Amino acid sequence: MNKEPLSPKNDFVFKQLFGEQKRLNLLQSFLQSVLDLPKEEYSQLVVIDPFLKREHLTDKSSVLDVKIHTTNGKVIDVEIQVDSQDDMWERVLYYTAKMTTEQLKSGYDYDLIKKVISIIILDWPMTGQESTAYHHRFRLFDERTGYRFPDLFEINTLELPKLPRQSDGTDLYNWLRIFTAKTEEEFTMIAKTSPEISQAVGVIMELSEDEQTRLQAEAREKYRRDEAARRKLARREGRDEGIQIGRQEGLLEVAKQLLIGKDSVEKVAKVTGLSLEEVQSLAAKLSVMN
Repeated sequence: MNKEPLSPKNDFVFKQLFGEQKRLNLLQSFLQSVLDLPKEEYSQLVVIDPFLKREHLTDKSSVLDVKIHTTNGKVIDVEIQVDSQDDMWERVLYYTAKMTTEQLKSGYDYDLIKKVISIIILDWPMTGQESTAYHHRFRLFDERTGYRFPDLFEINTLELPKLPRQSDGTDLYNWLRIFTAKTEEEFTMIAKTSPEISQAVGVIMELSEDEQTRLQAEAREKYRRDEAARRKLARREGRDEGIQIGRQEGLLEVAKQLLIGKDSVEKVAKVTGLSLEEVQSLAAKLSVMN
C-alpha cells in the first residue's frame, strides 16, 4: 500500500467497521471485550438508526456513531471522540439519559425500560491525571453504603492515550490497538492477535485501497478539523473578549476613584487611557449619584 492506512478513529471508517449488519461478528467481539454482559446478549445484535428521536424542535440534535439493541433489548451506543470537549461529561450523560427516555411511549409502563450503555472511545485523557486506567466503567451506587442502583445505566470510557506500551493480555487492549496503529506494519502485527481483529484489519486495508472511500473519509476528516478549529477560535475570542471587558471595567473603577478624589477629567483620561468622552460620562453619572 502506497498510502498510509485509514484510521478507524475516522468516524466514517468507524461506522463501516462496526455499524454494518454484515460485520456483526466484529461488533460482537469488540463489545464482549468491553462489557460484562451475559454471552447470550450478543447472539442477536441489531444495529439500528443512529439518530435519537427529538420530542421538541428545540431539543439538541443527537447523533450516535453506532447504536445497537442486544438480544434482550438492552440499548448500547458506541462512539469515537477524537477532539477534546470541555462538556463531554455532560454530553455523554445527556445522550445516555436520552436513550432511556426515548424507550417510553404513551401508555407504556416504566418497568419496560431496558438498560442503556454508552461506550466512548476517546483520543484524549477524559479523566485527566486522576487515573492511569484506560477503561472506566461508571455505574450508579451509594458511595456511603456501597448499595448499587438497579442495573439500568452504564457509561464506559476508553482513553487511547492511556493505553500502555506493553500488552495487558486482554482482548480489549488488542481491539484498542487498531485505533492507535498508523502504519501497515503495525496493523499487520495487530492482526495476529485474533481472527476477528485480523478480519477488522482486512476491512481497514480494503477501505484504504478504495479511492472513493478514501475521499469520503478524508472529506469527513477535513470537516472535523475545521469544526475543531472553529470551536477553538470561538473559545479564544471569548477569552479575549472577557479579558478586554475586565480591563475596561478595571480602568473605569480607577477613573471613578480619581474623580471622587477631585482629579480633573483631563487628568483622569490621561492616567487611565480612557477617552475624554468616557471620563466625562462617568463624571456625569457620579454627579447625579451625589
